[in-house]
Amino acid sequence: MLHRLKLLPLAIGVALTGISIPAMAWDTLDGSAPLVIGHRGASGYTPEHTLESYAKAIDLGADFIEPDLVMTREGVLIARHEPTLASTTDVASRPEFAARKTTRMLDGVSTTDWFASDFTLAEIKTLRAVQPVASRDQSQNGLYEIPTLDEVIALAQSRSASLGRTIGIYPEIKHSTYHRDLGLPMEDALVSKLHAAYGNTRTAPVFIQSFEVSNLKYLNSTTDIRLVQLVDADDVNPDGSLSLVAPYRQPYDFVVSGDSRLFSDLLTPEGLAEIATYADGVGPWKPYLLRTVADNVDRNGDGVITINDRRIEGDTGVIDAAHAAGLLVHTWTFRNDRSQYGFSDPQLEMEAYFRLGVDGVFTDYPDTGFAARAVVAVPEPETYALMLAGLGLVLAAKARRR
Repeated sequence: MLHRLKLLPLAIGVALTGISIPAMAWDTLDGSAPLVIGHRGASGYTPEHTLESYAKAIDLGADFIEPDLVMTREGVLIARHEPTLASTTDVASRPEFAARKTTRMLDGVSTTDWFASDFTLAEIKTLRAVQPVASRDQSQNGLYEIPTLDEVIALAQSRSASLGRTIGIYPEIKHSTYHRDLGLPMEDALVSKLHAAYGNTRTAPVFIQSFEVSNLKYLNSTTDIRLVQLVDADDVNPDGSLSLVAPYRQPYDFVVSGDSRLFSDLLTPEGLAEIATYADGVGPWKPYLLRTVADNVDRNGDGVITINDRRIEGDTGVIDAAHAAGLLVHTWTFRNDRSQYGFSDPQLEMEAYFRLGVDGVFTDYPDTGFAARAVVAVPEPETYALMLAGLGLVLAAKARRR
């Protein structure tokens, strides 16, 4: 079911006629407009997790910007998608750091790379960001620094003041167990920064997200800032079911503790009820919300059968179940230049998820998300007809009074 949005007349009628017209109502948890969240900034256009990427996301209409967080050797929170540095910085070309390349276990996977935790902040600041996706613009490689959380907060707050609209931040704690085992626990350091900048309040323009569970439960006891449980998977099977292969099979703290539950178990009614005891929202990968099936049909007629051609079966019910549990639903990740499950047009894909009732979307291209939301916010033809009919009656009555 892709068309559940409650669309109401535009407020323009109030000024023209004096009619009391209700505000737009969405199928979100509280009826407010869904958020457009700049995924790693505007990472489709600019090297991810840089101040320039976050600034571009804001310029393109993002409501929130997302800094993924890892730690330096001395425990400074910096914005990187992973504790590893090779794919998103120029560290591999820096001979002074050649000896820092090492092999570690990262959430159960042997990983050879340069790790942020082996670098001081001063050393990190000598590195420059690069675009990790080869098909995207490489012309900005080597131009931008790696920012600290403090710098991201300062940017969001300064742009909020200059634009007259609130820009929120949506930090993700990356690999909590890994960092804790290194003696670099992230949670208290993050909360300290956020409380200093925004206060300890649920109304702060902040969400803290994590794929692990125990750290969110801990944070629930230390902060009133809103928390979001992320839910991962490895791939989508031909029949539309989710593939769950390690390390995307279950939260890593479940692996360590011997908890046998999978990521998918978190989205059952029982799982959602548990999440609601410690978090304010859930962040499932988008195929958990809209079921698609591979049936070998070239739906877009381009001569190639890809995941874009999957048959859309409909709403899985997860959004309604999460809302029934009192949880927001923020889903990810929407990209203009990557294959989309069941869609050939990235804006139409986001429009479909907005109509499903999600409370927010993460996108590498915030301008596309902004445009999709604007399209969905326009009343449907039948709503226009009702509005115009009402407007006509009022104008006719006014004419008779003259």
